[in-house]
Amino acid sequence: MSDTTKKTAHETRKVTIKAFRFNAETDYLPYYKTYEMEVGKDELILDLLNRIKWEHDGSFSYRRSCRHGICGACGIKVNGKPVLSCKQNAQELVDLFGDELVFEPQSQKRAIKDMIIDKGDFWEKHAAVKPYVVADVDPHPESETLMSPEQVENFLDADYCIQCGSCHYACPVLEVNEDYIGPAAFAAAYRFSVDPRDEASTERLEITAELGSGVWDCVKCFECAEACPKDVNPIEKITKLHNMQFEQHVAERNVATKHAEGFVRSIKKYGYLDEQDIVLYSEGLGVVKHLSEALKMIKAGKVHPFDFKKEKMPRSKNLKEIQKLIEISKTNEL
Repeated sequence: MSDTTKKTAHETRKVTIKAFRFNAETDYLPYYKTYEMEVGKDELILDLLNRIKWEHDGSFSYRRSCRHGICGACGIKVNGKPVLSCKQNAQELVDLFGDELVFEPQSQKRAIKDMIIDKGDFWEKHAAVKPYVVADVDPHPESETLMSPEQVENFLDADYCIQCGSCHYACPVLEVNEDYIGPAAFAAAYRFSVDPRDEASTERLEITAELGSGVWDCVKCFECAEACPKDVNPIEKITKLHNMQFEQHVAERNVATKHAEGFVRSIKKYGYLDEQDIVLYSEGLGVVKHLSEALKMIKAGKVHPFDFKKEKMPRSKNLKEIQKLIEISKTNEL
């Protein structure tokens, strides 16, 4: 074998691709089709999508446009991992998952044709938070509206979002709650609410404070942060919106906000989370609906309902230091 042949063999790897196939106009159920190809060390997932279409099946469909990670059109999932096809190196995923890659759309239940999905829900929720500056602007301004470096830094890179939908369709809350606005829209709500030119911050905070659809239904799984190809970190913006709702007196006293207060209350008392107390504090009599879960926790020794003096509740050896930190950092209450 020549040196050139050895080098080529070393730089390529044989990969099996199982691609999700579905046509909403003709198929009752989706199916997977297998393709085998040699993948080069510099090939991107978008290159493999192109090769399936150009070398194997011209009917294979997917979205693509800029090839520079700017338009957000080519988002898919590979072995369940959200990726931007034009930025993701294929062999990196082979190293991670092995020689079989599974290509699927961002949301299978929204699939129209192969990798193409109906993103209508994404755009509707994005529009709902008013993702633009709301202000009375002089049609003939005499000067620019300037922002300080500190004001720009306060965006926390939220303005880097390319609306690819990766975080939105990676969010487990959206899978079970179609009313949930979603991490991408929350990032946009934060970005425009902290814009010093904007006059609709309170309105956005009220929208994002709604129970069932707002930020209080986030389960803090960090899937959105993992999925984002631009490192926008939507979970950080969700936390900021929580704080802003308290600071601007938009937050109302309900199960969600009482849960946040109960968390602080528990840590302040013990330095640890008292799961029994936090549920009682936030839900009151509504706790009866969790009876089956409570019985399992009692059986597992995780809660002690008859330990009225909390003798079995551990205390942190650094409790005083924790209490001081809470007092220093706590700025708002309902």
